[in-house]
Amino acid sequence: MANARIAILDDDPAIREHLTDIVTSRPEYDLAGTAPTIARARDLVVRKQPDLFLVDVGLPDGSGIDFIQFAKAQRDCKVLMITSFGDRETVVRALEAGADGYLLKDASATAIVEGIAATLAGGAPISPAAAAYLLERLQGEKPAARASGDDEADASRLTAREIELLEVFARGMSYKVAARALDISPLTVGNHVKSIYRKLAVHSRGEAVYSALRNGQLTLD
Repeated sequence: MANARIAILDDDPAIREHLTDIVTSRPEYDLAGTAPTIARARDLVVRKQPDLFLVDVGLPDGSGIDFIQFAKAQRDCKVLMITSFGDRETVVRALEAGADGYLLKDASATAIVEGIAATLAGGAPISPAAAAYLLERLQGEKPAARASGDDEADASRLTAREIELLEVFARGMSYKVAARALDISPLTVGNHVKSIYRKLAVHSRGEAVYSALRNGQLTLD
């Protein structure tokens, strides 16, 4: 199996070097390149076709959140945000834009390695600090009300198993690990994921986690 190609978008040279060291320390990954600006990162997407981009939010020529949509439009490229921005608005915007995971820069090298692996395997790792902040802010927001007997609302409700699956994905588990944790087959996991996406009208695990949190169907302890 070919190594996963990973690229880095961050304007801080020290962070780029740190992330480069993490990527190149793993024999299963190849460094596709690094970029200090969105313009350079776009060029990397086209020329190097990375499987995963590690992306910061605040950049000299724009927001890394805007880059998410470009990367996914050009190639089926996963995006793991690694940033110092842990406020609710930024986390929400990134997940809604299609980010596959969200870690803070103070995460340990081990946590970043695990986050990379989880994202490549289809998980949706979210930094505990970012998740805690998001949940704290969401506590004051009431979930959207369901009308009694509303067939459309009933159809959008997640099953208990789908909620369990979102819980393990939010903690960064891959399809295989989630299957073992829930004692189901990877194929069944895939079927549940398709059902979750359809019900929540989303296109990534990060979006699904956020949507389910926001509408009250999912809680994370």
